[in-house]
Amino acid sequence: MKQTVARPHLAPGAMTAMLVLSTLILSVLFLDKHSPGRAGKPRSEEMTRLVTIDFQNEPRPTSDQGVGAGGKGRVGIDSGRGEGSAPTPARSQGGGGSGNRNPNPASQGKVPQPSAVPAPISTTYARLPQSLPDAGIDIDPVLWKDLRYPNYGDPRSKTTTPSNGSGEGRVVGNGKGMGVGEGEDNGFGPGRKGNIGGNDNSRGCCGKGGSSGSNPNPNDPDHVYNPPDVTQRARVIFKPEPQYTEEARKNSITGTVILRVVFSKSGEVTNIRAMQALQGGLTEKAIAAARQIRFVPATRNGQPVSMYMQLEYNFNLY
Repeated sequence: MKQTVARPHLAPGAMTAMLVLSTLILSVLFLDKHSPGRAGKPRSEEMTRLVTIDFQNEPRPTSDQGVGAGGKGRVGIDSGRGEGSAPTPARSQGGGGSGNRNPNPASQGKVPQPSAVPAPISTTYARLPQSLPDAGIDIDPVLWKDLRYPNYGDPRSKTTTPSNGSGEGRVVGNGKGMGVGEGEDNGFGPGRKGNIGGNDNSRGCCGKGGSSGSNPNPNDPDHVYNPPDVTQRARVIFKPEPQYTEEARKNSITGTVILRVVFSKSGEVTNIRAMQALQGGLTEKAIAAARQIRFVPATRNGQPVSMYMQLEYNFNLY
């Protein structure tokens, strides 16, 4: 090393090499910036870019989410911020469950009307005439809604195969009682002794409520998991970029399309829902690109499962 460093032309040679390399890099940057392809109107192939497929930022479900099939609240089937009809603020709690020992998971449907008098609804795999029975399930009327399904069932279920579920009581679910869901007694959801929300029955307050809910049975083959609930998340192997439309380019439309999708256990992108859209045909282009994504499905306990994902597509004019 001493002999090498002591050579008379080492320092000038090194400086010359660094100078030549720096000049080359600056020249490439200058030519790229001022090339004809960068001037004037941008090329459509350069205007779109897939930004993220978000594996990290999905919210982890908590017990505070309650159970239901509406939105904007913690529990309930309607939409609202309240949790029941009690006079003082409180969290709604309770639940129920049933079934007729059918090995198939309970099918999707509407919840019977509120009533303290239980009513079996299993004449034909949880399917009855359109009119509601005189008796129903024990749930706070404020938290109930006559959902638009052609049959009775569990509105959180993803399957349409006729079934009352594997529980006991001849109503719907995999629980025990005369209610709907995975709980016990005559309510709805994972709790006990009637009403809705989990744990033992306790009236909440104040006003109608709703939550996104979840599948009542994690062993349901059609269950869709949130990313934190799987053992191994889906691994993307091909994600094409969407194409910019001529209409969007002419009107200088830019922004982000956000899609909520399911990466199914069969390897397909399904249940695509636009959470944030753009005009000019860009939302449709994003959906078309999402359908072409190829991936290795997520797994849970060694078995392939479906999982929710959020996709973001950025459309920019460079």
